[in-house]
Amino acid sequence: MLDLPDPRRYTEPVYVKNSLVTTIYATIEEGVGGRVKDAGAMIIRVSELEEQGLRIDDVEALAPALTDPSWRLESAALEVDADGTDVFVRGRLVATVPQTCGRCLETFPAHVEVPIDVRLVPRPSSADSVELGADDLDVDFYADDQLDLGRVVETETTLALPMKPLCRADCRGLCALCGANRNVVRCTCAPRPPDPRLAALRLAARPAD
Repeated sequence: MLDLPDPRRYTEPVYVKNSLVTTIYATIEEGVGGRVKDAGAMIIRVSELEEQGLRIDDVEALAPALTDPSWRLESAALEVDADGTDVFVRGRLVATVPQTCGRCLETFPAHVEVPIDVRLVPRPSSADSVELGADDLDVDFYADDQLDLGRVVETETTLALPMKPLCRADCRGLCALCGANRNVVRCTCAPRPPDPRLAALRLAARPAD
């Protein structure tokens, strides 16, 4: 349904359906002065989810969810299903995200595979009424019958990034003395002598005779 006073604004997501595939396209809200508000928003009205759910594999439709322009979505296969008021988003994404190597500090494009298995429930009206159990720690919320799929995609991609990214498994890192990138230049610095304070630990780590 289009908001006729402003034809550029969609009040509902746009669906293209065939017998097997349902594709959802991004909905963008116009902010004050015509500026885009939350360009990564992809709103699904939970009450309008059909029994067979949604299958989303259109990379161009999901790409705006990654609001950092340097992040690139390579492939996507998501399913959105409703069970009463609970919504389940499952599937897999592949993205390329610039990262800084934890050893040599060079920037490199990281290939990130993102498994997604998220349960979303209506946001309670009051935080005092929420009691979380052990199985509820991975639960997210939606509000006003609107699930922002873009936020789910960006959050799950961010959580999938490595804690210590490496440009390659055998990265040699930086020289501790001169700071040279040992992947690029041959460092001639003498090895740093071991810290004598760690001698006891080295002895404890030796295998017993």
